Amino acid sequence: MPFQDQEAPRPQQHEPEQQAQDTQPSENRAGTSAKDLEISFRNHMTHTVGRPLENSSILDQYHALAAVVRDRMMDQWLETIENYKQHNVRVLGYLSAEYLLGPHLENALLNLDLRPQMEEALKNVGLDLATIAAEEPEPGLGNGGLGRLAACFMDSLSTLDVPVLGYGLRYEFGIFRQEIVDGWQVEKSDKWLQYGNPWEIGASTSYEVCFFGHTETYNDDQGLLRHRWVPEHTVKGIPYDTPIPGYQTRTVNRLRLWKAAAVDSFDLSIFNSGDYMGAVRQKMESETISKVLYPPDEQIQGKRLRLMQQYFFTSCSLQDMLRLHCMRGEKLSTFHEKWTIQLNDTHPSIGIPELMRLLMDNHNFSWDDAWNVTQKTFGYTNHTLLPEALERWPLDLFGGLLPRHLEIIYEINERFLDDMRSRYPNDDARMRRMSIIGEEGERSVQMAKLAVIGSKAINGVAELHTQLLEQDTLHDYYETFPERFSNKTNGVTPRRWLMLSNPCLVDLINETIGTRWHKDLYGLRGLEHFADDKNFLARWRQAQEGCKSSLAKYISQNLSITVDPASMFDVHVKRIHEYKRQHLKALHILSLYCQIKNGTLKNPTPTTYLFGGKAAPSYVMAKLMIKLVCSVADLVNNDPATRDVMKVVFLPNYSVSLGQHIYPAADLSEQISTAGKEASGTGCMKMMMNGAVTIGTLDGANIEIRKECGEENFFLFGLTAPQIADTLHAGYQPRAYYERSPLLKEVMDGITSGRFFGGNSATFAPLVDNLLSWDPFFVLADFDSYDTVHTQVSDAYRDTNAWGRMSLLNTARSGKFSSDRTIREYCRDIWKLPVG
Repeated sequence: MPFQDQEAPRPQQHEPEQQAQDTQPSENRAGTSAKDLEISFRNHMTHTVGRPLENSSILDQYHALAAVVRDRMMDQWLETIENYKQHNVRVLGYLSAEYLLGPHLENALLNLDLRPQMEEALKNVGLDLATIAAEEPEPGLGNGGLGRLAACFMDSLSTLDVPVLGYGLRYEFGIFRQEIVDGWQVEKSDKWLQYGNPWEIGASTSYEVCFFGHTETYNDDQGLLRHRWVPEHTVKGIPYDTPIPGYQTRTVNRLRLWKAAAVDSFDLSIFNSGDYMGAVRQKMESETISKVLYPPDEQIQGKRLRLMQQYFFTSCSLQDMLRLHCMRGEKLSTFHEKWTIQLNDTHPSIGIPELMRLLMDNHNFSWDDAWNVTQKTFGYTNHTLLPEALERWPLDLFGGLLPRHLEIIYEINERFLDDMRSRYPNDDARMRRMSIIGEEGERSVQMAKLAVIGSKAINGVAELHTQLLEQDTLHDYYETFPERFSNKTNGVTPRRWLMLSNPCLVDLINETIGTRWHKDLYGLRGLEHFADDKNFLARWRQAQEGCKSSLAKYISQNLSITVDPASMFDVHVKRIHEYKRQHLKALHILSLYCQIKNGTLKNPTPTTYLFGGKAAPSYVMAKLMIKLVCSVADLVNNDPATRDVMKVVFLPNYSVSLGQHIYPAADLSEQISTAGKEASGTGCMKMMMNGAVTIGTLDGANIEIRKECGEENFFLFGLTAPQIADTLHAGYQPRAYYERSPLLKEVMDGITSGRFFGGNSATFAPLVDNLLSWDPFFVLADFDSYDTVHTQVSDAYRDTNAWGRMSLLNTARSGKFSSDRTIREYCRDIWKLPVG
């Protein structure tokens, strides 16, 4: 049984069993009535937090409340463990470098169906649930879509009663907390763990992970040649478990995150010699591994730390799975029959040679037997077509850090290429393309190729993305074993992104079509019957206006910017990257500014432009794009000619919590990435669920959204992926687009001259030069098309009923984009797991 190593879960904080005060009834720690919850809350204030309620802070109250909710999951946690044990289930091991979970409290209350009772319980003691919930720090365990997808998958896996262990890293400081100072991104440490994490449970095991050193060969008792890794440095992995409850089910699965620690954290002999820092040096060096998500990798030290992180959590996870498998009384030769492991992008692909090493070096498997198990265990999800994100490790760095793994990778590669030569004789070019070892420039280990060769299944995350993988990025492999490839379009959980984020709209939907859609999002199709009902559309609009008023209040309180809830909320929130083209949006806003100032744009549609997202600390151009957006905001928000019809807002420190405010308030969803560059995108799905209408290119999931909602309910612009390929082949000249577009030329010249920004002509010169000379993501080529279609958007928004109809139909037809649907497809086609 995969979880039978767990004794009754051990809380991180000490909770001595004590009798309740004589003045109170005894506590039922699984009770769900308002009275049970009230008693439990009072007891946790006393016995867990150690504060009298009347003298407690909101943070104290949050910790007590979290303990109350976690108590209600523990019976279900243990019941889930026992159920898996009794049925001897096959288990999914989900390996991901990120889990962008968002706050736990309200999501757990929703899934456990406890919110109304909890609100009443707290009201009885003079407290407000929303106020306490706002105190919860957001777990700093992810950055963008990759991590949020993993979190959505964990929610759906529990909701669908699928046995899973999610594995990742317990980052102490996450990625960073973003502040905007004079329009520039400033990174601050994200101290999300400074007051502890009441949701996690310390487990009673640990594993050792080795680095550096050298390898040796020897003959075993049977005279067979074996390999031994003699490491120079060893780190201990300590697990912390977080319960993940399903919605309206008793399944509570586990997310297991690894903290790095020193094997021997304090050397007394060094301390006694007077070297006090040296006595704890090993502790500091070891703990660095799980400090920060995605350390900058421009320098070799950063690259090494990233690889150490990936190997550390992957090795811990595999050792854990092998141990649990053996505890079931199973032979390791059947590991692939009881476990299926999914690699969430290339970060954990080091798991392929690591499983080989564990089986061969620790358990005396032959190469063929170890490869049979390994190749039948792993599946690989590719999340990007961008070359820089496909992970290539310099050979010297890789071999120095993981010498045994490099030997295994060489052997995997040699055997694979031998097989390919028999299939494709005399095709040396193909062999070079398919080799795991890259020979162009600095020799490197190419992790995406390792993941493909070592996996039984490879999938993309949107139809176009998968087609491009098959036709281009991984074409040689697709041609060789097409049966391994499939598409699994991403999805998002409707529990957090609709039910939790947009309660007013949900109440209206429930009243109108019932609640079946909560676990089958295709049930929203029932709303289509009301698409032409003007009275219903008025109520729909009223619910959306409530969300917009709430976000406007947030903006006023936190940024001192007044926005009109009646204006169109035009939203572009996502990771800041050139291919996502936040600068295209900024250029368009400047073009509208010019037209208003010169009088050519009459009666503009009042619009609030909302941006949010983080740039990687070392990504200079992305940080310059943030500065551009903020400078445009300063310009239009303070000009009397525009400030009443245009507002631009950059929302700092974009997060799950902030997204829950933004997505329900969006009228227009900006999905304007360069066609062929976005693997899928999930922000587009969240906004669609909440009734936003999309303006976008034929890229990623946009194609499928347009197909689902209907072409008439989607605003399409821009070059397609084939057109971009043709333009590149012909020789793209971005300056030609600048020369023939008077509006674009006025905007670009205005930036260059400093006209818009108080005479400052230097700050944005690198951005302008990049666009005019290279423009790798076709911003200038798509500008006029984008501007034309935005005119159609403005005209459409003025027709209240027509826009309401489009909005409603987007929600009604969003069923495909539930992560429940995605998980069902993975279970059916790749993992071979039953779904509840």
